Amino acid sequence: MLPNQVARQASTWTYERQTMEEQRFFINGRTYSATDGQLQDALARIYEMPERPRCMCVRGGVEMYVAKHRLFVVKRMPDTGSKHHPTCTSFEPELHQSGLGELMGESVIEHSPEFVELRVDFPFARISGRAVPRGEQQEPSDVNVPRRRMSLRAVMHFLFERAGMNRWYPAMEGKRNQAVLHKYLTEAAEDVMTKGLRLSERLYVPEPFSEATKSQTAERRRSKLAVLQSAEDDTQFKMALVLGEFKGSEATALGRRVWVKHMPDAPLLINAKAWERIERVYGNLFEARDADTAHKPRVVMCALIYARREHTYQIDTASFMLTTDHWIPIEGMHELDLIYALIEHKRGFMKPLRYDAKSAALFPNALLLDVGETPMALHVLSGFMDPKERGIKEKALRSNDGAQWVWYTDKPMPALPAVMKWDAVHR
Repeated sequence: MLPNQVARQASTWTYERQTMEEQRFFINGRTYSATDGQLQDALARIYEMPERPRCMCVRGGVEMYVAKHRLFVVKRMPDTGSKHHPTCTSFEPELHQSGLGELMGESVIEHSPEFVELRVDFPFARISGRAVPRGEQQEPSDVNVPRRRMSLRAVMHFLFERAGMNRWYPAMEGKRNQAVLHKYLTEAAEDVMTKGLRLSERLYVPEPFSEATKSQTAERRRSKLAVLQSAEDDTQFKMALVLGEFKGSEATALGRRVWVKHMPDAPLLINAKAWERIERVYGNLFEARDADTAHKPRVVMCALIYARREHTYQIDTASFMLTTDHWIPIEGMHELDLIYALIEHKRGFMKPLRYDAKSAALFPNALLLDVGETPMALHVLSGFMDPKERGIKEKALRSNDGAQWVWYTDKPMPALPAVMKWDAVHR
């Protein structure tokens, strides 16, 4: 499973590590809370030693791994996420409960707790003018088995999950903003490699914009995207990812400007025909922002860009997704009322993400984390669902022999399962 949920030193835990119970670690015969001022010293003593800390979210604990960045951090060991208690930040559900399961081991490879490799289906260099070779087909000397590669959407889902944005605890209320999004998405890319480079080197998430600091913010953005200005030759352009909230677009004489929130001074450019295709594919997401709902969703964009000219950013490929105003990804508007009901009832939950799965109906619409030793799968069936998607969801419900909660949206929402107190043993 992903080593994305880490135990941080007290000063960095204000946002991320506020769960029903604070995570505790057993080290050298003593138990430390995640905010204990002595935790860093304890981790330093066992760093590069055979002994490992144990997360005490369950009886007996779960073995963890110590890494060092600016501070010592405790990371989950690969393939141990489901061993943690559901209310623990290090918990991850079984692989079959999200689209990540189809990618693990082939497109997402955990070489170690500190090193994750992504195999993606898009380039980080754009080559223009390359001719397609023609000629007679020859008998191949080898037959290669196609390898699965992650799409831009799957990478976007991976970063949101690795940053913990698809997870919610009541203490997070009021603490998710652009600064949090920038910080945790950027950190999520730090230990990720793809195509031989560190993903954080090619990812830009906008900083919060303010008039008072706009010059400094713009300078940091230009510095981050300076890699795009160094073309290796006249035909090859380096590429980077911009990940942020889509604000809107406007027509120009040469195509369209696409605006990302918190980047008011740096629009992304795209030709008109490509934008028309985007509107056809993602029209329902753009329309969702005009829905008659108490809480308006956001549209998040992940754009693969290059510099066609100095300091101009051209979109090569783009993917979009809906989120709540808390930045929790959702598959569609049919999930919105459920997510807000969970938030308003102060529940702990996570949203399984689709990645590149053919259908999101295969997975629970949410997993309730505060109901005991096993998460509760929550499912939503809407009358507006595509008949094929509805059939997939109903088949998934019939084949599931575990506990589950189902809401048909043409009827009142059933009562949510009761909260079960976390009876963890920290010893």
